Amino acid sequence: MKTLNPSTVWTVPEQFRSIYTHALEDPAGRTLYVSGQFGVAPDGQMKTEFPEQIEQAMDNVEALLAAAGMALPDVAKATFFLTRADDLPALGHARRTRWASETPAAVTVIIVAGLARPDALVEVEVTAVRT
Repeated sequence: MKTLNPSTVWTVPEQFRSIYTHALEDPAGRTLYVSGQFGVAPDGQMKTEFPEQIEQAMDNVEALLAAAGMALPDVAKATFFLTRADDLPALGHARRTRWASETPAAVTVIIVAGLARPDALVEVEVTAVRT
């Protein structure tokens, strides 16, 4: 297995590197498991509003796919965790604008009470498979 923590995504703090990686690739099977991505910019700053957080989280996912030589068409499964049901229309807009496809990924959206970062409004995780 190969870990992917490119400089195009925020740097994992030292104290978490033994328990967290942004993505894990199985080179033999060409499967990429992307950990839940928040709206954290490469400089480590969290965006404040939902539209900016979902855009940044999607940017982070796309950067991790690119680091593995993959792209959106390779995404087989996407899971979105939201802290507010009121953000569902904005999520739908972002998905239609950025991730629409002839062969869309299987998608799950879950409304949760909170995420690992209290300032996070959304978390996105994907599994990609090179076809």
